[in-house]
Amino acid sequence: MQNKLLKTSIFLFIAASLAATILAQDISSLEKTGTGKRALSYFAAFNSGDDVKLAAFFADSTDSEALKRRGVEPRVAFHKQVRGDFQKLDIKRVVAANDREINVLAQSPSGQWASVTFEIEGSAGKFAGVRVERIDPPTEAVKIVAPMTIGELSPSIDKYIDGLVKSGDFSGVVMVAKGDKPVFAKAYGFADTDKKLANKTDTRFNLGSINKMFTRIAIGQLVAAGKLSFSDKLIKVLPDYPNKAVAEKINVGQLVTMTSGIGDFFNEKFEAADKTKIRTQKDYLPFFVNEPLAFEPGSGKAYSNGGYLVLGLIIEKLSGKTYYDYVRENIFKPAGMASSDSYAMDELPINTAVGYMSPERGKHLPNTPMQPARGSSAGGGYSTVDDMLRFANALRSKKLVIPDDNGGFPADFDGAGFAGGSPGVNAVFTTNGKTGFTVIVLSNFDPPSAEKPSSQIREWLKQLQQ
Repeated sequence: MQNKLLKTSIFLFIAASLAATILAQDISSLEKTGTGKRALSYFAAFNSGDDVKLAAFFADSTDSEALKRRGVEPRVAFHKQVRGDFQKLDIKRVVAANDREINVLAQSPSGQWASVTFEIEGSAGKFAGVRVERIDPPTEAVKIVAPMTIGELSPSIDKYIDGLVKSGDFSGVVMVAKGDKPVFAKAYGFADTDKKLANKTDTRFNLGSINKMFTRIAIGQLVAAGKLSFSDKLIKVLPDYPNKAVAEKINVGQLVTMTSGIGDFFNEKFEAADKTKIRTQKDYLPFFVNEPLAFEPGSGKAYSNGGYLVLGLIIEKLSGKTYYDYVRENIFKPAGMASSDSYAMDELPINTAVGYMSPERGKHLPNTPMQPARGSSAGGGYSTVDDMLRFANALRSKKLVIPDDNGGFPADFDGAGFAGGSPGVNAVFTTNGKTGFTVIVLSNFDPPSAEKPSSQIREWLKQLQQ
């Protein structure tokens, strides 16, 4: 499901680097940031044995939208169970601390080890959740020397990803290309654990919100063809839109830039729905169409799955085709992306990865029961690393063009970066128009399984001697 249970489902322009990771064991660094202090307060509440303090932590440190999805009481109930297993947890090492997550290794008085991850959500830097997983006692990681040349890059990436696989933090495919030529491509883990089917470099993975970029390009094509303007009011383009009051207020550009005030459709209505019946763009509409706007159009900005669903309806109205057919014919086909599509869950091609969620305790579980029958213009399509490299080449050659926030078309291609994720889904794509490097990481594990290695690889690429 492309929901926001893990906020890392957000769609990002990340031509700039994701935030840098704090060095392992630099525990004092947590005291220097608001999110770090919140993480430390969790351990204080957990170790106190006082449920009231634990409840106060979750009430004060959890993002308001996350609390709507899961309240304080079930969070406290789970962490009481964790405390029954560990008694206390003392931080031993900070593994990561950035604007997406804080991850630490901790140890109980009896010597048990746990990985504790704080998933950061919202502009206030509060948490979407706190995930605690029992782990084997860590051994000192094999030191990986940062590669200095292209020739040193592949062994360094392979050794680094192998470590993530062994720790249970990665399953998927990694590709690094220079121009249109891959310099590294390798698959890890399983596409289907029950059938013991390994991931391959041509395995299809759910892209999550990366589909939004295809939607944005499609809107740009309609603008270039004179069928649409960013300034067009929604009521002009979709006169039958069920919420006319909203349709009269917002324009197409605001939908594209997520400044319309339309929010999400992954809500309680969606959770309660029969997912097998969600197969078209219109099937998603009832989950949000009558919800009030979060703010007056143009006065703010907030992540909007609903807005991109509406863009899919616009594409269908103006093209006379389904969203899926339009993208297949006008984006995938010109780019040569023959293994990409928004496949229905009951029609997935052979060699498509099953998504696996990391529960708060226990083994990875399939995300299949949580998936809608078919993805939408807001996310949920599938692709391979080879096809995503073809997509990068199409952007570089301007066969496909991403419109800017004003509906214009940049003269020069500097690069692009975007990501998608949800339980059992994480994908990151970045391509640099100046260096020619493209980094693609597709994973069938929870975020940040793809984001973490993507960030590390891109840091290495900055240091390479050209």
